[in-house]
Amino acid sequence: MLQLRISTPVAAALVAVALLFTAGGPVSEVAYGTSAPPAATGSTGAGDARGTGSPYLATHLYFGTGRHGGEPPITDEEFMKFVADVITPRFPSGLTLQEGRGQWRDKDGDINRERSYELTVLYPVREARARDRDIEYIRRVYCDKYQLESVGRADVRAQVSF
Repeated sequence: MLQLRISTPVAAALVAVALLFTAGGPVSEVAYGTSAPPAATGSTGAGDARGTGSPYLATHLYFGTGRHGGEPPITDEEFMKFVADVITPRFPSGLTLQEGRGQWRDKDGDINRERSYELTVLYPVREARARDRDIEYIRRVYCDKYQLESVGRADVRAQVSF
């Protein structure tokens, strides 16, 4: 199984973007378990080489806070209310939220720099299809609520134990 060790937030973001573009749509066939990446061929998926952990997906969502048309940025209070009202009901078992600073090029070609949040949720691979609906709902509601172009997404296989 391919194992990634990432030591900096910048490297994590680059890997996430690369995986998003190379793996395909919102959740790739690799994530659903219908196709195996070359490095994982022959793996049983029962755990890592030491026999620990279970096959999970880690979904990373990247939420920007800058708005268009002169609107003020989304505040911490607004974002945390969104987490409580929209995200937590769909992932009540837990999540990780990190604050960051990001930049991206919008549909008009402008580079935008903004305060951002990276949300990580972990869930068993067997729940991928159901969780995909929840994740896409979260992305759609955030974009609609704040009139934003997108919420970035990266899905990565992981061996997890708690």
